[in-house]
Amino acid sequence: MNLPSENQNHQVFTVSELTKEIQRLLDDRFDFLWLEGEISNFSSPVSGHYYMVIKDEKSRIRAVMFRFQTRYLRFLPENGMKVLARGRIGVYAPRGEYQLILDYLEPVGVGALALAFEQLKTKLAARGIFDNEIKKPIPFLPQRVAVITSPTGAAILDFLKIIYRRFANIDITIIPVRVQGKESQEDIVKAIELVNMKLKADVIVLTRGGGSLEDLCGFNQENVAMAIRASHIPVVSAVGHEIDLTISDLAADFRAPTPSAAAELLVAEKESLLNRLGEIKKRLITGIMHKIKEQNRELLRLTATVRDPRKRLADTWIRLDEIHARILRLIGLVILDNRRRLETEKRSLIIQSPTNIINSLKERLDIRKMLLVRSMNKLIMEKQKAVSHQRKRISDLSPMAILKRGYSITLKLPEKSLLKDTSGVKKGNQVRVLLAEGELECRVDSVNIKDFRTSAKIIT
Repeated sequence: MNLPSENQNHQVFTVSELTKEIQRLLDDRFDFLWLEGEISNFSSPVSGHYYMVIKDEKSRIRAVMFRFQTRYLRFLPENGMKVLARGRIGVYAPRGEYQLILDYLEPVGVGALALAFEQLKTKLAARGIFDNEIKKPIPFLPQRVAVITSPTGAAILDFLKIIYRRFANIDITIIPVRVQGKESQEDIVKAIELVNMKLKADVIVLTRGGGSLEDLCGFNQENVAMAIRASHIPVVSAVGHEIDLTISDLAADFRAPTPSAAAELLVAEKESLLNRLGEIKKRLITGIMHKIKEQNRELLRLTATVRDPRKRLADTWIRLDEIHARILRLIGLVILDNRRRLETEKRSLIIQSPTNIINSLKERLDIRKMLLVRSMNKLIMEKQKAVSHQRKRISDLSPMAILKRGYSITLKLPEKSLLKDTSGVKKGNQVRVLLAEGELECRVDSVNIKDFRTSAKIIT
């Protein structure tokens, strides 16, 4: 069949070619875009990627955020959450679908850090980490204080100023840590463990100056709260200003609104340093904002020169998730099939059980054992009778038996030769006479021969 003449000069695409063309058009038309909507169908498989649908009243679009981006989120997405998302449109060729590849996500109406803080606060409260019943009392006028903070920050200077002015003999040990950013959490946890294992402190003071929620994120971590609760030394948390509230404040045995208040608490006096801390806070915020702007400019410069490798990895990761799901299904089918075969073999073994054969052989063995015992007993009795008979014959033929009937044996001395007639002795020879019981040594007095018998007169 011929095509209509008006279509003969038109380009004919394969499905793959058309998909690639659509992908190219979307890449050229949309680089990165912002999208606002509500999350639904949220899931996170073992790969660590986040899959979801972002929708509004009339439409919806699939979206995915890969593992290397999800670790930067300060909160956990949930179904029904309104979010502001940034990403690019990607086409997944094997299914001919388009979706949004996300690299940034934040809740609408509340900051990501604030949401993460509330989520962690609710989680730890449900586990009883903040319960007053488990908190340890602060010792009155402690002699040894371990302060976990930045050694160059103004907070420690203010703390020491008040401490030494009010109680100069107090022993202060400073454990230097990073107190800025999320990376500081590892330093804080290790410092708490170090004080508990190595130092003889009466109280631990965890402190730093004020700052934004992002500045204080190191004190809003679950591992920091667990380290505080695991400490056998009471912990005072003095993080930021009075209006700042952190997870470490809630988990600590006592919360001081400021580092200065912590010092006043320990020396049982009050002296305000809020003005100085406020100036430090402003300088710190100004410096951080300046640094963030510099880093953003550098990031934009590098982004313009480096092609985003996530475009090439996106399809591979999605394909890997699908293959992983198929493998899990196949493993399940193989296990089910092997279980069925095992049950079949088990039933066959039960039907063809060797128990009956074993019982029959056991009965035959018992019978043969009984017959063998009887035969052995009979043979032993016969042998015992034969042995008794031979023993009696040997006893009857024994020379000792003859001696017991009154006979004797005569030996010529000194050669001790046996005398059978008188020709072997002469008058005056010495002889030995063996009796049934005992023996005699005699001298021959005379030798007589009568009827081939020898008569000897023996003189002892």
